[in-house]
Amino acid sequence: MAKRVFIIHGWDGNPEDSWKTWLKNELEKRKFEVIAPQMPGGNNPIVKEWLKVLANIVNEPKKDDYFVGHSLGCISICRYLETLPKEKIVGGCIFVSGFCSDLNIPELTEFTNLPLDFSKVKSRAKNFVLIHSDDDEDVPIEKGIEFKEKLGAKLIIEKEMGHISEGDNIKKLPSLLKSIMEMQDD
Repeated sequence: MAKRVFIIHGWDGNPEDSWKTWLKNELEKRKFEVIAPQMPGGNNPIVKEWLKVLANIVNEPKKDDYFVGHSLGCISICRYLETLPKEKIVGGCIFVSGFCSDLNIPELTEFTNLPLDFSKVKSRAKNFVLIHSDDDEDVPIEKGIEFKEKLGAKLIIEKEMGHISEGDNIKKLPSLLKSIMEMQDD
């Protein structure tokens, strides 16, 4: 059975923007099955809808499943992991420009203000890596550090890549591909 990677975009994003198409192509060359859905809600996302999409696309979580999230996709993946039974443990998560506390953006408050059991989240994946830029104005580096500490994750700090998004013209993210490949060795 193929190793699977689920790529979950951020707020009002899409699965083809920025580095996501490049990552999908690189992973498929390495025989991964890559699933990158369009998440619902556009500019007005709803937690329950995002969790429903995740549950449907993953179906049966496996130890060779890996999750890549960008921005809002990161906390959404955490909320999904929290719902899994304790015997379901995935291979790992790589979060790009992620956050786990309020950014003072009303449309996203529901994602951060609902209770989240980080001990459950941490027990449902073998590895966590966060990739953050030192000059992200949308999600300040302090938010990335806070997320890293809550997850006990490895933190990779990129230089001058902004929100690591389409608006920053980031078309490749080698540290992300490298992180996924390194998780294969664990």
